[in-house]
Amino acid sequence: MRSYTLLLFLVLFVSTVFAQNPNYKMGERALINGDFKGAVSSLEKALAVDTNDVNTLYMLGYSYYHAGNYNKAVTTFNRVVSLKPGENSAYYYRGKARNIMATDTKGLSNPDREKLLLLSIRDFSKAIDLSPDDVKLYQNRAVAYRDYGVLKGQKIPNFYDKTRAVNAFKACINDFEKVLSLTPGRKDITNQLADAIAYMKNLN
Repeated sequence: MRSYTLLLFLVLFVSTVFAQNPNYKMGERALINGDFKGAVSSLEKALAVDTNDVNTLYMLGYSYYHAGNYNKAVTTFNRVVSLKPGENSAYYYRGKARNIMATDTKGLSNPDREKLLLLSIRDFSKAIDLSPDDVKLYQNRAVAYRDYGVLKGQKIPNFYDKTRAVNAFKACINDFEKVLSLTPGRKDITNQLADAIAYMKNLN
């Protein structure tokens, strides 16, 4: 009888939560349908009901990312990993968002680009620690290392650093080779690997 009462309470509690928070379901439906802006609108409202719900936060961060709002995606995934440190996909999307911001944001200073790229590399490294057999993590970290190498290889006074650029390209090459070891025969990775080697050799 006691267990039945507890079960009944839990069912009523969950039903009440969803009844009070229909925006969660609306956001989930919009996300599944690829309407990321609609998902953002509903999930922001859902989050106002429960500000620390990890599922809502993750879906919101994912929707921000796919809607192109990378700054808000990073901020939201910060909250996800603070509540659930083992959520490797949150590090993955935060790393991707930071990499895109570093390479695509107009008017961003080179020191800020550098900071974002280093944080992106750190995110992918954390995700790899959690899921060491996930190929896409090595591939994306390789890209972040490459972008960092390109950045530090620019002949900009008080910013150029050949040693860091070379080390970044070496790490990039290692990651691309790891991708090829896990998924042999990928021409896209072979081409990117060759480009990274050539760029590193041309640093002076």
